[in-house]
Amino acid sequence: MDRKKIVLKLGTSTLTAGSTHISYGKLEDIARQLLALRDTYDIIVVSSGAIATAKQFVSLSGNGNTVELKQALSAIGQPKLMSMYDEVFEKFGLHMAQCLLTNRDIDHDVSRTNIKNTLDVLLANGYTPIINENDTVAIEEIMFGDNDALAAHVAVIAEAELVVLASDVDGLYDRNIHTDKDAILIEEVSDLKSVESYIGESTTTLGTGGMRSKLKSVEICRNAGIEVWIVNGQKQNFLVEALAHKIQFTTFTTT
Repeated sequence: MDRKKIVLKLGTSTLTAGSTHISYGKLEDIARQLLALRDTYDIIVVSSGAIATAKQFVSLSGNGNTVELKQALSAIGQPKLMSMYDEVFEKFGLHMAQCLLTNRDIDHDVSRTNIKNTLDVLLANGYTPIINENDTVAIEEIMFGDNDALAAHVAVIAEAELVVLASDVDGLYDRNIHTDKDAILIEEVSDLKSVESYIGESTTTLGTGGMRSKLKSVEICRNAGIEVWIVNGQKQNFLVEALAHKIQFTTFTTT
């Protein structure tokens, strides 16, 4: 049976479940879904959350929110975040493997081949790859997009069929749903230019992602024929429910 390959991007707002701390409950929700889907799908996780994790444990001296301070927090938080994933996943009989990448890896042909081969071996042996940008040597994710573009690049390298971007809203709206409750969800987008006026920025104190960074991810995926969904990751069972089309979300088609 052909197994569909999915890249699931988990932003900080999803992993914290709207709080200021990484949520063990949300990690368990994710683990349950991976367990339920593992006989049908190969799932690669692209995970943010290292900086938010560090903030649960330490308070570093430094100049506000400088890139250097965030890099140091990421260095502290990344192993702790992976420890949380490992602890939760093992309870469900799941195995995870950490992969840290930079733009240099993605732009280099030999590195891309090595990444693809590593992901294939991990998936074939029942391991869930959990990918993050190596923030101690690269700053793109810190500054620009909470791993949305990284998820797209990983999907292209891994030859995935679908990218699911977990967000804190149900998808793309015609207005800001946080300030306008009458905003309408756009369930399918085939023409990116038609929705550019709806794309605003939305950041939190812990995450850096927004709809504009997600649109960049869509553009990368579209060039490779990969469909992208924006799904509300704060809902329980969000991926399983989306795959069964039991909840609303936004689909960016490939044509």
